[in-house]
Amino acid sequence: MLSEILYRVSRIVIQSYAKLLLKMDVHWRTSLPAGPVLFAANHPSTTDPILIHLISKKPMSVMIASKVFSIPFLGAYMRKMDQICVSPGQGEKVLEQARQTLKAGRSVTIFPEGLISPAGGRFNSPRSGAARLALSSGVPVIPIGIYLSDKGCRRIPATFEGEPDIVTWYLRGPYAITIGKPMHFRGDVNDKDFVRKVSENIMQSIRTLALDSQRRVVNSG
Repeated sequence: MLSEILYRVSRIVIQSYAKLLLKMDVHWRTSLPAGPVLFAANHPSTTDPILIHLISKKPMSVMIASKVFSIPFLGAYMRKMDQICVSPGQGEKVLEQARQTLKAGRSVTIFPEGLISPAGGRFNSPRSGAARLALSSGVPVIPIGIYLSDKGCRRIPATFEGEPDIVTWYLRGPYAITIGKPMHFRGDVNDKDFVRKVSENIMQSIRTLALDSQRRVVNSG
């Protein structure tokens, strides 16, 4: 398939970039279970949806903001790679696309915060998408904690779809990823209180793993 060929080529390019400019440190708590999974990670930089592909050789679909898809050529390329466009006001449609992707046997990555994390290793509150997708699809959630150095980030003013924005591009330095154990959830996806608890449960695991990533960077430096 064209998407798989493009995926392999892109992964080689990403690996080259990471080896040249970053100090990648990927730590697994356990091996991945068989079948598709829902990766859920914090989002300290705009480069996360790119670098996240390095954790697995198997193709995955990353849920990425529609503003990135608006970039000429890049947007078309990502669509051919079967990445998932997250458009404002189309939450149900986007989640259904992600569910169908998981059902077809391909893993999906989601950033539960929905926005770039605040600087200084802090976090936004989680949105409900990760929990709803986990409950409706039945696949295990694999929490991921990312840590990077704020000094390596360059915040660049940009305009997407006519709106001003800031791109937080990670240029150089340590980039540590800790991948946690599978989390399994069952319950009513329409129960808002339960969905909220699952969302916080996932986010708390991500926070803990991100702290582990930070410790490894600090101890190695």
